[in-house]
Parts: sequence; C-alpha cells; structure tokens
Amino acid sequence: MRRGIAATALVATLALAATACGGDDKDAAGEAKAGGELSGTVTWWDTSNDAEKASFQKLAEAFTAKHPKVTVKYVNVPYGDAQNKVKNAFSSGSDAPDVIRADVGWVADFASLGYLDEVPAETAKKVDAEFLSQAAASGKYEGKTYAVPQVIDTLGLFYNKKMLADAGVQPPKTLEELKTAAAAIKAKSGKAGLYLRGDDAYWFLPLIYGEGGDLVDAKNKTVTVDNEAGVKAFKTARDLVTSGAAVTNATDGWTNMQTAFKSGEAAMMINGPWAVADTFAGDQFKDKANLGVAAVPAGSVKAGAPQGGHDLAVYAGSKNTAAAHAFVEYMTSQEVQVQSAKDLSLLPTRTAAYDQADVKSSEMVQFFKPAVDKAVERAWIPENGSLFEPLKVEYTKAITGASSPEDAAKAAGVEFRKILKGWK
Repeated sequence: MRRGIAATALVATLALAATACGGDDKDAAGEAKAGGELSGTVTWWDTSNDAEKASFQKLAEAFTAKHPKVTVKYVNVPYGDAQNKVKNAFSSGSDAPDVIRADVGWVADFASLGYLDEVPAETAKKVDAEFLSQAAASGKYEGKTYAVPQVIDTLGLFYNKKMLADAGVQPPKTLEELKTAAAAIKAKSGKAGLYLRGDDAYWFLPLIYGEGGDLVDAKNKTVTVDNEAGVKAFKTARDLVTSGAAVTNATDGWTNMQTAFKSGEAAMMINGPWAVADTFAGDQFKDKANLGVAAVPAGSVKAGAPQGGHDLAVYAGSKNTAAAHAFVEYMTSQEVQVQSAKDLSLLPTRTAAYDQADVKSSEMVQFFKPAVDKAVERAWIPENGSLFEPLKVEYTKAITGASSPEDAAKAAGVEFRKILKGWK
C-alpha cells in the first residue's frame, strides 16, 4: 500500500487543501478582518513523534497558501514534556504558543485554568455536527467547546504475521490465549511473545478495562482504581511478565518496545495508530504486509481499549486569535485529515473523511476505526491528566515486581484522592 508521495506532489496537495478548507476572507468566527486578510505570526506547539513531525510541519506551513500574510512558526515539543511546558508558558505568558496540540486528557485541565480561548460559535457548531461525537466530547468543558479534535486513536495488538505463523498460532483474543501463544513463539524462535510497555499508565488502561473496571467513576465522584477490578489489573500486569508471556522495561519504554518489535525480538506489542509509520521502518516490516493488527486481548471480563487522540486549542492570551482559530480550522479540515490518514495512518475526527478514497484504502485506519468506535471514553475532568503520573509510578512498580499488586492499587487510590479532593 502506497503511503508516501513525492515532495512536489505533497506541496501541491497541501496547497489545494489550504484553498479548499476556507471560504472568503473571514476569520474562524466568520467576521471580516480589516483589509480582508489575516496577518501576523501563529506559533504552533506540536507534540507529534519523530515519524510524524515532518509531515505535520509541511501541513502547517502550507496554511500560508490561503493566508500569505500569516507566518506559521512550527515548534515540535516532545510529548513527555509538553503538558508541564505548556502550563508553564500559559501561566507566565512568556513565549507562549498561539496554538497547542493537546492530548485529549489535557483539554479540561487547561480550560478550567482559563488558559484556552473558547472555540468560535460557528466552528463549535461544526464540531458538534461534523465530527465523531466521542472526539467532540474531549474538547468540551462545562458545556463549552475549547478545542477542535485533530486525530482520534485507541490501542490495538500489533503482531508479526510471520513469527506467529511460524509458531503455529493465531492472534490471541484473550490474555490467556496470549500466554499460550507466547510460549509457542518462545519455543519456536527463542524470542519474546509480547513487549508490554511498563513505564506509561496509558498501557495499564486495557488491563483495568479488561477486568470490568475503570480509574474513576466521575458521575458518582468515586475513585475506583483500587477496587477489586483495579487490583486484578495490577495482578494481570505482573502475571504477564512472571509467566514469561511478556517482557518489559521500567525506563524508555517507547524506544525499547519499538526496537524489540521492529527487530523481531518480540512478536507482539500493544500500540496505537501513531506507531504505524515508525513500525514500517523496522527490518521486520520492509514488507508492510507482515504487520498485523488485532483487538487488544480481553481480560477476564471483556476486551477494552482507551479512547485517545489529540485536539488543537488556542491560547486565551494569544495576540493573534483570529489567525490562530483559522489555523486550527485548517489543520482540522477534512482535506488535511485525509492527508494525515494517507501519509501516517492517523484516524480522522471528521465523519465524512471516512468516505474518502485515501482513507478507505488505508488498512490500518480501517482496522482502528471500529476499535475507536468501541473504545472506552475517559472521564473528561480537569484532573484527568494529573492522575496519570501517580498511576504510572504504581503501574511500573507492579509490573516490575517492585511493589505487590495490592500495594500498588492501594497507593494509586491514595494519590488519586489527594488530587480529587472530596471524592470517595
């Protein structure tokens, strides 16, 4: 399947997208600007990974095809540093970006602190009418829209088709099947069955969902990470490692996981659509057909994967909000989303984009879309992002054996209640 295009073709495509995404000389709110043109500089902090950032930079800079008097200043901010870096910039107002690419779990937090400019009314109406409902929900806070969904995602089981076939096993549908498959893979090749990332709490979510649990019950303001399902999830993480079904590492999990899977040291990994472009760069996937993706294996209750993704939002203190909102509308336009799906296998947030040929022809997008439809929607509360740091600490302790599953669940619950003051 063709995923790249020549640079000249890309520039031409992006110029067409920029022209198509707007109407007349009006800003995102539909109000004519003095002189009929937007101007100035829009600084965009983008959190995309190494395999994505060049494509996003080209897309962003092509905005000038529609607005030649606007300069787009592209800045790539490593995802792991971005939440705190954005907060610091917004709180001080010093060198703050006009537009940010925010994890869906950060939007309510930034909005609650007054850092985000409300999305113009006409654009907000379009978000409600033209975007996936679960994606639109991530950009809202207290009934108002503060961000526009750029991409949506979830987790799936990536597998090396040849390694599984050589071991005589099918992609596992449950964690018990995964343990059996891993043993067969180890016996045949001496390689690991699964690399399970152990230093990021996002990878804990399928385990707790699989036991029928969740981190919190936002409706009843109750912490649930330390209930019976939560304890079972921590036990499951540890059991996957002690049983030999999975290998893990407490540090630099992304790099170690990708390296192990791309080189054939591990036959499977749990990952999302953002990892597809990088995975294809590995020796094992020079033939792209060797990469398979299946649903995350079910726990003892069900299969469950989290809703993830990224939204674009405008800083409330921006000196150029009209151009910033126009930029957000362009970067979330159907044309740009289709281009990202074609080049990077990223999932659009606009419903009509899934009817486009380049999206329909993407095998990875077509797999992940049904998975996204079934993904567990997270609690869109301001504290959402803050919960992940203590959860990461306890997940890492449990999966590596530094703490018992029971103690890890208890400690996570204690920290959650410190953050969620007044919750049970």
